[in-house]
Amino acid sequence: MEIVVVGRNTEISDRFRDHVEEKLEKVEQLAPLAQRLDVELNHEKNPRLADRAERIELTLRGKGPVVRAEASASDRYGALDLAYAKLMERLRRARDRRKNHHRYPVPNPEDFPVGLDETPLTPSEPEQDKVEAPTEPGVAVESQLGDSPVIVRQKLHEATPMTIDQALYEMELVGHPFFLFIDEETKQPCVVYHRHGWTYGVLRLDTTVTS
Repeated sequence: MEIVVVGRNTEISDRFRDHVEEKLEKVEQLAPLAQRLDVELNHEKNPRLADRAERIELTLRGKGPVVRAEASASDRYGALDLAYAKLMERLRRARDRRKNHHRYPVPNPEDFPVGLDETPLTPSEPEQDKVEAPTEPGVAVESQLGDSPVIVRQKLHEATPMTIDQALYEMELVGHPFFLFIDEETKQPCVVYHRHGWTYGVLRLDTTVTS
């Protein structure tokens, strides 16, 4: 497994790079098919955010879904420990899920009607504040909205049609509260999301995606 360490707004010392590679070697024990592990370190310069000045994002790539974990702390070693623990926990859950696929039942979309728990958002930003969408898959683009302090981070993902069950699985692997996908059967853009406990919601757009 290849481990690639990069820094954003910061330098990576040889000592820290060696520490990262030594610590993350254990990932292969739970992900033997992993081909690459990207480690991205971001440094926050704002002194008001000193307690989370170092943010680390781990992205595991290989045969199968991407597994991701991120964490922030006052120092990069602490951030790495937190992100590593999250990544290993997601890999363990994925392994256990494969062993007992029926442990987590597939939700019925009809049990979660659109609009019951959601408050619609109405775009209000001026035309000149709109940001351009990214064009390269997997590359994050950050833009500032006009003169405001609001930063919008966008990332383009490849959309492979999948079942609701697979979408739930991938949502758990990346540790997000929601997951956007194209339904394999209906070809509709959908979002699965956490509700309460082990229950999930499904939102669908009343349209279809054609290739």
